[in-house]
Amino acid sequence: MGRETYKDFDATELLCPNCKKAVPVRKRLLLILSNGDKYDYMCVFCGTSVGDKIVKQKDNLRIIK
Repeated sequence: MGRETYKDFDATELLCPNCKKAVPVRKRLLLILSNGDKYDYMCVFCGTSVGDKIVKQKDNLRIIK
């Protein structure tokens, strides 16, 4: 059974410590790293950072100088 499973998820709601409830979030690119891209999740109501994630780059990508 060579079926692929889910490899990457994006959060749509997370717990905001400022609003004290689960809220919709916006994902924004924070850093471009050598091993992947780091994203930050922000509360849509107050702008508080509520989480982050690093998306690993695929092996076939190269940096062009």
